[in-house]
Amino acid sequence: MPTETAPQSAINRPRTLAQLRASGWTSKSVKQEIYDNFLRKLQSGEELYPGIIGYDDTVLPELNIAILAQHDMLFLGEKGQAKSRLMRLLSSFLDDAIPYLDDASIPLHDDPYRPITKRGRMLVGSVPADEVPIAWWPREDRYAERLSPGTKFADIIGEIDPAKLAAGVSMSAEDALHFGLIPRMHRGIFAMNELPELDELVQVGLFNILEERDVQIRGYPVKFDIDVMILFSANPATYNRSGKVIPQLKDRIGSIIHTHYPRERDAGVRIMEQEVERIADCGLRIADSGDVTNADPQSLPVVVPYFMKELVEEISRAARSSKYVDHESGVSARLSLANYRTMIASARHRAAVLGETPAVPRISDLGHLYASSLGKLELDMMGTHQMSERQVLDAVMAEAIATVFGEYVDKHGLAEISQIFSEGVKIEVGDMLPSSHYAELIKRVPPVWDKAFEVNASQDPAVRASCIEFVLAGLYATDRISRSQRHGRIVYEV
Repeated sequence: MPTETAPQSAINRPRTLAQLRASGWTSKSVKQEIYDNFLRKLQSGEELYPGIIGYDDTVLPELNIAILAQHDMLFLGEKGQAKSRLMRLLSSFLDDAIPYLDDASIPLHDDPYRPITKRGRMLVGSVPADEVPIAWWPREDRYAERLSPGTKFADIIGEIDPAKLAAGVSMSAEDALHFGLIPRMHRGIFAMNELPELDELVQVGLFNILEERDVQIRGYPVKFDIDVMILFSANPATYNRSGKVIPQLKDRIGSIIHTHYPRERDAGVRIMEQEVERIADCGLRIADSGDVTNADPQSLPVVVPYFMKELVEEISRAARSSKYVDHESGVSARLSLANYRTMIASARHRAAVLGETPAVPRISDLGHLYASSLGKLELDMMGTHQMSERQVLDAVMAEAIATVFGEYVDKHGLAEISQIFSEGVKIEVGDMLPSSHYAELIKRVPPVWDKAFEVNASQDPAVRASCIEFVLAGLYATDRISRSQRHGRIVYEV
């Protein structure tokens, strides 16, 4: 195995072929380069896939083996399962930068030791080594991806360049070709998303590259050794359907990496939290659920009780198992993220209008999830139900609330609270009611309500208001109390 050359600073990197040879730099294939760097990180215990949650025991072991096998790969899974992120993370196993022949007439990043283009071979063979210019191709530019719908052969393979023909270049010459993305990613990584949507003609060009590493453009055979790792993504429903992906291409893909949705709710919550923090322009300041002190009213800090995070993720989980939702389409993790941000936005809106700090989401804020959910759920049109998408979302939210509340009932004995409604107590809630409204209500009911605050220990009125709404919604979802809605507000009663 070639040893990896120690990284050099951008200032001291060789600038001519002679300097490169003197530096001891070793040429290697892109897959060998990824193999070497991956193995080094694996042996040193470095984090291999930052930001990937819930795949430690399932997806990542298979991915590790595929990398060590130096395979081209297909990431097979439903939407919102981090397929594209995993593909992009593979570029982290590339060297910091690699040298190439710095000549404007060479259309690729040609290896100075093993040029594959006609012009590259001529440059290395006819010019003294100390006059052959070298530049460096950084890691971040060595990854490219394309979405299959609308992609043509010329886009990723190449085409005859009419301008060059007009200039007098022969059609049978390599100089007449305009190369597409894959040849231009020579010595890099190319990813094709939604493979089954790719035109069959382009698929034929891909399996030539995967197997023979050559292509034909308008009858001109480009027979040079294209060095590229090729990655694909696909949805199982379309990939496994006959006629979507030609068998010859399937046969040439080295490994299939199966992805999945989070198996545990807590993993889904962690993904949701991570994605919100990752969005730089989100503007969300989210703290742990508890007392907030020294908060700046102008910043509108947000405190999210953990049970509210669980509810948002459980809505996605319930949708994935709902008989009304198309299982082949899947329910993306983006549903949780969009709903989470909508819920927080509703809380901040209330806090800004009422002058409350901090902003704490409540169950009533989930009433705004139609805007962020409708369109992300594809209904099972083969079923016998006549429910609209909005009705399906209502059913899914009710199921999610009942599921999460049931777990808290077992832990805190919240069912006792339902007894107070037999005494004629009515409680009105709403997304624009101040937290003080809830505090006043609790003053008039038995101390059994103290159990509601065991759900999330806090003395902050806004957090306690959120706990009250959670318990009320849970009692309703489990058929312990009834509710009515008027003027945008909900009244819970017997």
